[in-house]
Amino acid sequence: MNQQGDVLLCQTNDLGDIEVEDGIVTMSGGLETAVYLSILGGNIEDDGLENNQFTWWGNLMETDSAFKYVSETQRILTALPAVSRNLLLVEQAILRDLQWMLDNKVASNITVTVTLPQINRVGISVDIEADGLEKNFNFTENWRAA
Repeated sequence: MNQQGDVLLCQTNDLGDIEVEDGIVTMSGGLETAVYLSILGGNIEDDGLENNQFTWWGNLMETDSAFKYVSETQRILTALPAVSRNLLLVEQAILRDLQWMLDNKVASNITVTVTLPQINRVGISVDIEADGLEKNFNFTENWRAA
């Protein structure tokens, strides 16, 4: 069996997971996994500075800083309270976490909308235009700050 692309990460109520059918991991040739890891991947304690002891293990071999997962979004969701005035800060963090897609011409336009659908939950909608096609990705994540 020839599997190509990235392992498809599925959103769950408490982080992400992979899907396995008949013993085979589901793969994706789209941007789903890249978007998910960019905004919710990596290590929450990683501040993005060089030689950080808390860096995500996947960053250790990556030489291009544009492809290192630091996730400013995750840090905000653990540091700031889940109130409407912080939604703009989350949107801005998501755009910064996805900026590598624009810089590397993976996408031509990215639009982000963030909501509070439930107590201590954040709804994230990411619209990406790539190669003239638009794709929407939706995530609902725990807002972990106390």
